[in-house]
Amino acid sequence: MFLKDLSLRHFRNYEALTLSFDGPIQLFIGNNAQGKTNALESIYVLALAKSHRTARDKELIAWDADYATIRSEVERRYGSVRLELQLTSKGKRAKVNGIEQQKLSEYIGALNVVMFAPEDLAIVKGAPAQRRRFIDMEIGQVSPTYLYYLSNYNKVLAQRNQLLKDIAMKKAHSLEMISIFNTQLADLAVKLLRKRFEFIRKLETWAKEIHAGITDGKETLSLHYENTSPVTEEHVGEHAVQLMLSAYEEVFDREKLRGSTLIGPHRDDFSLKVNGMDVQTFGSQGQQRTSALSLKLAEIELIKEEVGEYPILLLDDVLSELDEHRQTLLLETIQDRVQTFVSTTGVEGLKHQVLQQASRYYVREGKISSER
Repeated sequence: MFLKDLSLRHFRNYEALTLSFDGPIQLFIGNNAQGKTNALESIYVLALAKSHRTARDKELIAWDADYATIRSEVERRYGSVRLELQLTSKGKRAKVNGIEQQKLSEYIGALNVVMFAPEDLAIVKGAPAQRRRFIDMEIGQVSPTYLYYLSNYNKVLAQRNQLLKDIAMKKAHSLEMISIFNTQLADLAVKLLRKRFEFIRKLETWAKEIHAGITDGKETLSLHYENTSPVTEEHVGEHAVQLMLSAYEEVFDREKLRGSTLIGPHRDDFSLKVNGMDVQTFGSQGQQRTSALSLKLAEIELIKEEVGEYPILLLDDVLSELDEHRQTLLLETIQDRVQTFVSTTGVEGLKHQVLQQASRYYVREGKISSER
């Protein structure tokens, strides 16, 4: 997978930008608040139709504009694909080879990316919501059906939560709709869980091997899906759905008091353990950083396994966060295999040969050039 060019219009602090790429490594160099991260973010948004930094599309549009547009031509193993994503206050419009896609789930996956930024340490030591988002975004890249199920799950969940609030406030008394929502939600929850179990299992396989390599075999990394419902990977089909339905009944009294759905994929989590110890609680900062790096490198290999080619890698000001050993391992992993976009404030500390051969772009106040 290779990004041949990038065109921006009214995106963040870029009024207009057009760049062409011909090398495997692209270095975006500049002081803070000049637009380096914005450039990498635009590639992420083009791929996933949402930002890793904000949930509000309005923040991606220049303050004096009504829309933002991102365009690129992507070389895939089956040929070139022209992508365009337009963001407006009324929503998104996505095109593949000039043809507008009716659903974003049909668009996502045309370009695969892995983003590694300092805030990705939150995957290891942050709140459960950040790990759930990580799972949903990564599965969604390789499984459009997962996004479809997730979208429907969230719609039914919102309806069920509203009914629970109405019941709690004595605005509703009929329980017939709760039974209908339970049936719909249980079916969708099981579909999501099946995908999540598979994803965590495959990610662990890659991450365990990579982590052992980084630590010279001294540490063993394992991933554990933490379920709020009784459904496990061993449960399949109708049996799993019935388990979910029974679980809804068991917690219903508490849900009426809380006014929200207490079990299901929207409340699940996963944990990382090194040598059997929880990294979030007991891991050193070095172990947390190594675990995050192992996850990201595992993502690259998992996407390659699923779609048949390597994704685009976005390294947003992260190399300075890694020591020389981790930096070298990361760069040697991607060398000659993964097209990579790197943002950095300077190249003084980046001495690896891979970076010395990179194409360099200098970022100043929303403008990018190949000259200092």
